[in-house]
Amino acid sequence: MKRLRSKFNRQTVTTILYPVLFGAVIAILWQTQLLHKIIGADTFTLPLPKRIFGIITDNGSSILVNVKATVTVALGGLVLGSFFGYLLAIVATVFPKWGAGGLTIASAFNAIPIIAIAPILNNLTKDFSKDPNTRSMLAKMLVVMITCTVSMSINAYRGFTELKPFSLDLMNSYAAGKTTIFFKLRIPNSIPYVFTALRISVPACVISALVSEYFAEYVIGVGRQIRENIVLAQYATAWAYIIVACAIGITMYVILLIAEGVLLKGRR
Repeated sequence: MKRLRSKFNRQTVTTILYPVLFGAVIAILWQTQLLHKIIGADTFTLPLPKRIFGIITDNGSSILVNVKATVTVALGGLVLGSFFGYLLAIVATVFPKWGAGGLTIASAFNAIPIIAIAPILNNLTKDFSKDPNTRSMLAKMLVVMITCTVSMSINAYRGFTELKPFSLDLMNSYAAGKTTIFFKLRIPNSIPYVFTALRISVPACVISALVSEYFAEYVIGVGRQIRENIVLAQYATAWAYIIVACAIGITMYVILLIAEGVLLKGRR
């Protein structure tokens, strides 16, 4: 029991306390303008934290509208990408010859930069709807979906195929069919791998949503506001949206870790 407590305390220090202390040091250096002297910046291009958070509090309603749009795109693409990635992993497991090629093609798509995919998908979806907001949302979700599909398909495939030898032998000794083995053994074994994939996909879905908003037809979203304010030299507002974007990613990742801890508590 004491070993578990000491291990938990060490893990708490390394995973929580150190990043918080590092962030606090950076914030102090930033606010006291020592950071500006170190990197050679001024308060126009790198505004002080006090001013940035003042902009966030003063423009809360408009920021929330853009946050809602970005989170909708990120979550929508994450769900779609995870679903199709898991489905691709199932196909690869049931039909190994076809599945191996599918995973290879999916990996090839993942190698294409987001800034190359986003404009192409904007053109492909221009006739989908007369509403520019609907067209823009679809194009952005497709970008996020492509980003999230690969990690889910590869990790889920590992979960389906990397079985403990004795567990598969036990199922065979009971004369279990392929369907029974799949539902009773392969799917439960894939759940931890699904969360491993989500640890990759959740940050990736936020980043890809922000980047796709740069090229979107409809001017809404945190990523688009960052771009527009940089173009207008409103750097303080741009930094405010950058802080909000970081908060979105951190919040989604923390929620994932909590869900993983609750659902996989008995499997650790």
